[in-house]
Amino acid sequence: MITRSPLAPAAFPALPDIAGVTCRVARAHYKQWDRCDLSYVELAPGTTVAGVFTRNICCSSEVEIGREQVKGGTGRALIVNAGNSNAFTGYRGREAVEQIMAQVADHLGCSASEVFVSSTGVIGVPLPKDKARAGVAAALTAEPCSWESIAETIGTTDTFAKGSAASAIVGDRTVHIAGIVKGSGMIAPDMATMLGYIFTDAAVAPALLHQMLSRATGGSFNAITVDSDTSTSDTVLLFATGAAGNAPLASWDDAGADALYAAIEQVALDLAQQVVRDGEGASKFIEIAVSGAVSDDSARRVALAIANSPLVKTAIAGEDANWGRVVMAVGKAGEPADRDRLAIRFGDHWVARDGLPVDGYDEAPVAAHLKGQDIRVGADLGLGEGRATVWTCDLTHGYISINADYRS
Repeated sequence: MITRSPLAPAAFPALPDIAGVTCRVARAHYKQWDRCDLSYVELAPGTTVAGVFTRNICCSSEVEIGREQVKGGTGRALIVNAGNSNAFTGYRGREAVEQIMAQVADHLGCSASEVFVSSTGVIGVPLPKDKARAGVAAALTAEPCSWESIAETIGTTDTFAKGSAASAIVGDRTVHIAGIVKGSGMIAPDMATMLGYIFTDAAVAPALLHQMLSRATGGSFNAITVDSDTSTSDTVLLFATGAAGNAPLASWDDAGADALYAAIEQVALDLAQQVVRDGEGASKFIEIAVSGAVSDDSARRVALAIANSPLVKTAIAGEDANWGRVVMAVGKAGEPADRDRLAIRFGDHWVARDGLPVDGYDEAPVAAHLKGQDIRVGADLGLGEGRATVWTCDLTHGYISINADYRS
């Protein structure tokens, strides 16, 4: 029985229907569970697509094929398998993906290159072709389902379905954006660290769509970490059906491009933070803000060193105001830093400045902050204008329990 994360939102959000998008789910039985584990999203002809993928060298065939597919700029369908990542499975894994692509393409009368496939779950087990064939056949004829149903279906160790929505004015039209994501463990920034799918009814040229997704990824999916591990299957795809009827956007200078990007960025950040809130075994949502670095990139690397530190994460799990561990993490990052200029805070309370504890340091308000669920940690390096923010969670016994039994 999966226990819902204490950091989960009260309910799945209301997501708008996106014209040109139809969702269906089915059971392929990739694992010994009684739940839907195959998702099918049908997209209207003319839908454009952009994607970003994991940089993990041991990636799945789905990722390798997807990298090539997005260069074509169009998509007609998405298939997501849960329970089996189909990674590190050689030619058999690739054949399974190609079989799924051909089966869906034959159904839709489109090119196989317009059928995108993602898989998530156990590594090293080839996706069973017979189960894939039967599951896809069932999905193709299933009744349309809700966003919540498909968000639940793409999950593995997730404890809640994750979705987000926004809207924007593009020209004289209101366009809508809806996104879903799965992710709970094996989460570290290196493109994106989960499976995420964002849909809009706006009309956008593929090149601009890719620029928007790549830019939005930097401050969202690339700014989260649960356990510092980058998955073999990470994929984020952005589809634009064009059904809103706006004048197609092809340049950042086009009316409404900035508004659409802001809405996509909002959805991406919300989804990314929900992944952290569902971190395996998490009880605290942690924001790490670094300022005063020599550059933004340097600040980001320092922030990730803090966010990925088991000692920092376990201290926060234990509600221990052990700011010395933050100092340690700054020092190990390999970035320019000066011990005698460093300042550390928890919440709004500075605990150390200029290499020393602050005068009259009172741990009581810091301890009170650490008893909450949303924790803020700050480090100012005092060297420049560089700054970055990343999000993580604490490290508890729950993480060990989940991952020790994952394959069962």
